[in-house]
Amino acid sequence: MIGTALDPATELTTDLIQPFQLDVSNLRGRAVRLGGVLDELLALHDYPRAVEQIVAEAAVSTVLLASLLKYDGVFTLQAKGDGPVSLLVVDVTTTGDVRAYARFDAGRLAAADAAAGFQALVGEGYLAFTVDQGENTEGYQGIVALTGPTITDCLAHYFEQSEQLPTAAKLAARRYPDGWRAGAVLIQHLPEEDEGRIPKSPADSEEDFRRAAILMNTAAEVELLDRTLDLNSLLYRLFHEEQVRVFQPHAIQRGCRCSADRVERALSSIPPSELEDLKVDGEIVVTCEFCSSRYASADGVKFEKK
Repeated sequence: MIGTALDPATELTTDLIQPFQLDVSNLRGRAVRLGGVLDELLALHDYPRAVEQIVAEAAVSTVLLASLLKYDGVFTLQAKGDGPVSLLVVDVTTTGDVRAYARFDAGRLAAADAAAGFQALVGEGYLAFTVDQGENTEGYQGIVALTGPTITDCLAHYFEQSEQLPTAAKLAARRYPDGWRAGAVLIQHLPEEDEGRIPKSPADSEEDFRRAAILMNTAAEVELLDRTLDLNSLLYRLFHEEQVRVFQPHAIQRGCRCSADRVERALSSIPPSELEDLKVDGEIVVTCEFCSSRYASADGVKFEKK
């Protein structure tokens, strides 16, 4: 599970992951709600409103998917297409640090429909999921074509194509006068080898999943985003007939892995003559696309954060 384990007595209602299980239906799930983390992520960039919206949707989707995996490293969601927003990247570490970046064409974006959704802005392309656990470890990558108008549709297509366990999700993101909020709920069949499974026929398992998905989809946007409604209460409201059982929640926070050392390593292979060409007013300045931190050097060897 990603993120820092929270004390069971915590009253935190945003920026957390809540794992749960539906014992009657042989299903496991995750509920996520983000608030201040989104405000921090988006405050680092001067994104137009439409770009902020899809970054928020991608951020809660990435946290949701990463929380299903057992890994020690970085989980990344990347959307790349031929639309006004040509690149969208969100990643989350096992310690719960999230960062996000979007590349867009301001001219094309201004000409697009202001209410355009995820695929209309990203265009034709692909959605990729990767897990990086460092050197000398086997990574994972899944790629699927962008299909459907929303990121939820794209995720559903990914699960259908990747031979994963049957999975369904619902999410929402909205900017309120007091800041951003995003929420999501996901359900998924328990693996066959899970000790907690109740033996059932395939037909019964399919019916269980269908019933739980219907219940999940009764969640209104306001319920997914309501800071005064804690996730446990939301899950009970949706799934009390399924004998919902919750586990220890985990915290999510904004965090970037950029550093002067990383910049120095990245530029160490560039010949000194080429580094000279990168200087402006006697300095080489490198800006992190995720957090907008700036690192400067006069000699191209030793960098310091500005």
